[in-house]
Amino acid sequence: MKLNWKVKAGIAAIVLAGCAFGGYQYYTAQQAAKQAAAVETTKVIRMDIKSTVSATGTISPVDSVEVSSKITARLKTVNVKENDEVQAGQTVATLDTKDEEAKRDQAQYKVENTKAEYERIQYLYAIGADTQKQLEDAKMNYDTAVSALAQAQSDADEATIVAPMSGTVVGEPKTVGTMAVSTSDNPTVIMRIADLSTKQIKAKIDETDIGSVKVGQEATFTVDAFTDRTFTARVTKISQTDTANTWDTTSSSSSSSSSASVIYYYVTLDVDDPDGVLLPAMTARIDINTADKPGALVVPISTLKTDANGSYVIVKNADGSQENRYVTTGIYSDEYVEIIDGLDEGEDIVSTYTAKKKSSSSSSNNRQGPPPM
Repeated sequence: MKLNWKVKAGIAAIVLAGCAFGGYQYYTAQQAAKQAAAVETTKVIRMDIKSTVSATGTISPVDSVEVSSKITARLKTVNVKENDEVQAGQTVATLDTKDEEAKRDQAQYKVENTKAEYERIQYLYAIGADTQKQLEDAKMNYDTAVSALAQAQSDADEATIVAPMSGTVVGEPKTVGTMAVSTSDNPTVIMRIADLSTKQIKAKIDETDIGSVKVGQEATFTVDAFTDRTFTARVTKISQTDTANTWDTTSSSSSSSSSASVIYYYVTLDVDDPDGVLLPAMTARIDINTADKPGALVVPISTLKTDANGSYVIVKNADGSQENRYVTTGIYSDEYVEIIDGLDEGEDIVSTYTAKKKSSSSSSNNRQGPPPM
């Protein structure tokens, strides 16, 4: 029995449609399998996590002093050298005070003369030969001479320079013959003495991190001189003003730096250096321990994403499906973030990143169909 051509055409159309549908299903399954195989996951785990704030600073002695002269004179002797240990009150240098001694002798001579004159006028005033004003002028001249003698004697006594504190001579002192100039704004520094038994670090902390730094927090740091060692320190002071005093609008220096985009605060840390190997001016790279969470529920920071609704991770369910799960985060370490709420230990988190496909008005023209039959 021969089939009508219309029936044949209908059967052929049905067969072709079935093949096309099967091919499309096969293609879709293959693509899904490839995508599933490309997804990498990581487990939600528990671990000890530590949050730190990193900074750099300079090592310096806690106590140090610059030794200078109260008078302008040449150095006659220098009794110490670099690295010498000195005690408070020890003579460390002397000045050539010949000029001061000459001024003292002149002042002494003037005192004797004005005293004799004052006593003479006192006698004349007593017998009515001189006036009250002459007596007062003579007394003023005598008092002025006594005061000048006291100042000249004080200057002459400044020939001996003593250590104002116990410590170590840091750096080379000035040499004999150097003119030690005494000025209020820029005196000659003859030598520096520092107590190297106690050291500190003055570090600059960004304003975004300063809120998590507290007095008493422990810190670790390294220096280039000892790359295989880690030293410890603790926060002892946090400055209440930024490094440029930008809040003080009356200060010219603050107004010139008010346009700076980053604000820093000084944080001081006391250093543990029992071996005395750390030297002033070394650069310290510091990690301040701001929080510790033992046994915290964590995921890698790289898996955390954010949008307008908050922070979320992509959870891979047991059936292979994926969902965006919003979470509440805690402290951050260098690699992990604490999860306070939203996840359970052992869940799988997608750790690969898939870029979103770009959409365009002509995308329908580029859409791929099923594989050819």
